Amino acid sequence: MTGLPATWRFSASAFNVTPEVIRAERTAPDLALSLVHRGIASEIEVELGQLWRGYPEATPDEARELRERLAAAGGRVSIVGVSIDEWDGRRRRSDDERLAFLEPQLRTSAALGAAGVRLPIGQAGALLERLVPLLDDLDLVLYEEAQGHQTPAAVPDAYARIAALDTPRVRLLLDISMLMPALPVTYLDELARGRIDPALVALLTDHWREPDTHAAVVDHLRSGRVPGPVHTLYMNLLVRFGRSEVADVASVLPLLGGIHMKFWDLDDTDGRITRPIRDLGTVLRTTEYAGTLCSEWGGQEWLADDPWAVTGRHLALARSALEEAAVASPKQAPSPRGDGAAPHPSPL
Repeated sequence: MTGLPATWRFSASAFNVTPEVIRAERTAPDLALSLVHRGIASEIEVELGQLWRGYPEATPDEARELRERLAAAGGRVSIVGVSIDEWDGRRRRSDDERLAFLEPQLRTSAALGAAGVRLPIGQAGALLERLVPLLDDLDLVLYEEAQGHQTPAAVPDAYARIAALDTPRVRLLLDISMLMPALPVTYLDELARGRIDPALVALLTDHWREPDTHAAVVDHLRSGRVPGPVHTLYMNLLVRFGRSEVADVASVLPLLGGIHMKFWDLDDTDGRITRPIRDLGTVLRTTEYAGTLCSEWGGQEWLADDPWAVTGRHLALARSALEEAAVASPKQAPSPRGDGAAPHPSPL
């Protein structure tokens, strides 16, 4: 079986152990470290706001300590999730204030030895240009993460800004939740238990990617018929769950520096987990992709599974799917446009 490129690095997100962080029987840094200690991954992503109470202020000493503990266990931090609080409690922050909020997080991330930091796509906005010199000084990459419905067609200006900067210090991170061929089986079961209209659940089960389904989801929400206990869960249909194909993101693959292999449960019925991984892996083989492939578990919102067990099993499943995709040589790889042509080289 064809091996995977050495530039593809598997990692695991410490977000996966969030239920254990909430339980607070162990510290958040200890729980992040457990992913390495248990042999699940040697590279991990961490959420800065989850690690230390001093957030967002810089915590360089604590960061260096965790970096040393990770190194001793054979691990390291790949990407750090950071944020920009747009409001100070009274008004929207100015760009100078937003930068001041973000800068200590960048310094803490550098002290952690991270390769980069992650923000939602478009959130930095005009700050991106101002951040590049600081990213150079700290030797960090800023990854703008696109997920769910945030396709190039939906937010073209955000992708265009990354392309226009044309710097290795600002890259795209693609969350595979954008490419869901079907909804998670356990999620559909949860909606049914939450008394969502059975007709809508059936539509979501059999026709997730059809435009009429999205319209039905919006109409049902506006009707006020979503029961309170599952209202937050229901919003995933509009925010976190995407319905695109690889062809919809092919034009921005030259901007790609990271991938979140988002998963919800491990039910791979009809390839709902492995198919988008294989599809993306096949197209990536036609590019010079170099970056992480991170296992990120979103199903903790409604499942009580062991986070270490599901993460390890997911990484094994994902690796197998990518190895299957690697069997086809780049020349044999299907065009992301489905017309037999090579992927379009332009970033937009």
